Amino acid sequence: ILRPRTTSMTEPAPAPLRKTPLNARHRASNARMVPFAGWDMPVEYSGVTNEHMAVRTRAGLFDVSHMGEIEIAGKDALAGVQHISSNDASRLAIGQAHYAALTTPDGTFVDDMLVYRMAASHFLLVVNATDIEKDYNWIAAQIKSVGEAACVDSSSRYALIAIQGPAAREVLQPLTGIDLNALKYFWFADGEVASALATVSPTGYTGEDGFEVFCRPNQADQVWQALLEAGRSADVIPCGLAARDTLRLEAAMRLYGNDIDETTSVLEADLGWTVGWKKPAFVGHERLREQKEKGVTRKLVGFEMVDRGIARHGYPVVRNGETIGVVTSGTQTPFVKKAIGMAYVPMDLTAPGSEFDVDVRGRASKARVVPLPFYKRPK
Repeated sequence: ILRPRTTSMTEPAPAPLRKTPLNARHRASNARMVPFAGWDMPVEYSGVTNEHMAVRTRAGLFDVSHMGEIEIAGKDALAGVQHISSNDASRLAIGQAHYAALTTPDGTFVDDMLVYRMAASHFLLVVNATDIEKDYNWIAAQIKSVGEAACVDSSSRYALIAIQGPAAREVLQPLTGIDLNALKYFWFADGEVASALATVSPTGYTGEDGFEVFCRPNQADQVWQALLEAGRSADVIPCGLAARDTLRLEAAMRLYGNDIDETTSVLEADLGWTVGWKKPAFVGHERLREQKEKGVTRKLVGFEMVDRGIARHGYPVVRNGETIGVVTSGTQTPFVKKAIGMAYVPMDLTAPGSEFDVDVRGRASKARVVPLPFYKRPK
């Protein structure tokens, strides 16, 4: 007789999945839910292609409340951020943000993050959902040496909703007193959205115009519903993680755990523009300066498939029968309508037009290096 498997006394029960403040709304809307980074998240609502094309042509709405928020404050908060981050936070004005790497001593990635300067001595770091605890522990340990600065994992204080696409501005503007036309890319402003206290930032992870709205968890549903209602005439739809991934790939935005991690340096990832080279020191600066001077032996490139076949994450990259790398991200995307991907390859294969093979389920399929990003939104 087959009996249901029970958890042994020595085997810990799996931790229950965490839920964003919009979980009940996703389920009521018949989203397909999946476990992701310990969260119960919507992977799709109406299909990846439909959601992807909505963002490229109109607008889509994303729940990204699973992302982590870590705050650093105190008299020496700037020194703390400067120490842990690749980028130069001293150049940020209050109300401005930038993209940066949270670096290891080897110049590789503990994570990537957005850094918001909330006040002269107060910064908000937005980090990946998979790495919140790891990042917090790393940051707390690193900033001990800088003086008066403390960090707090304040993720539970925030819900985060992204509206992305060419219609995003016209949908959001009637719901807020913030002048969105005056809000420059990577700046942010405090105000209200749908009568909820909010911080609005023209940022995102899709390659489109759009905004991310920070609000209190208990007001997330009213903001979400108001955005869908305001976007009805533009046919704005809710979108899941799957479309977010295909959109960010077309825009060549790196994904931690795939394209960047603790084995890949900031320069190998072709993100040298996120390094504040004029800063005197930061974690990993010696290694990155050495790589800048001597060069790296490999670099992340974008490629299109020449032969039939779709290159997916983990597929070997091959030259003359020898494995020389691995596909970090890859799929057939809806808007560019090509099989595309990214991979780390030796420097002599990084020029556009260079060719190599991808082992697609045991078959060598030709791929060609192309400039990144694969998609750039119209001006």
